[in-house]
Amino acid sequence: MQTVEQWMTKNPITVEETTSIIEAMHLMKEHDVRRFPVTCNGKFCGVITELMIKSFMPGQASSMDTWEVHYILSKAIVKDAMNPQPFTITPDAPLSEAARVIHDNKLNGLCVTDRDNRLVGLLTVTNLTEALIALSDNG
Repeated sequence: MQTVEQWMTKNPITVEETTSIIEAMHLMKEHDVRRFPVTCNGKFCGVITELMIKSFMPGQASSMDTWEVHYILSKAIVKDAMNPQPFTITPDAPLSEAARVIHDNKLNGLCVTDRDNRLVGLLTVTNLTEALIALSDNG
């Protein structure tokens, strides 16, 4: 049986809840990722995604100029836009269970936590695709 732990990204980059939205955007671009687990005083407490940040930004119809938007995003913090109760899964869960949770809830990934809710990894649709390719090639 394939488990989440075999395919997850271990030790993912995290951001603290007090990180500015603009800094989180820059970190996503720098590390070429679309989501970060969020920590509160070093403990896992949520997730922020590229889509959450885009939803948080003022719309195109806003009369704000680029500098005003940048200023607002530099003052807003991740806690303002994050999901404080994301879907999670344990590392020993079957990979098929994780795929089902992702599929049924239309997610792009899951935070992987141990029994004490400590973050141990991320499982993304990309990880699942890599698993499917590897398992298909071996079968």
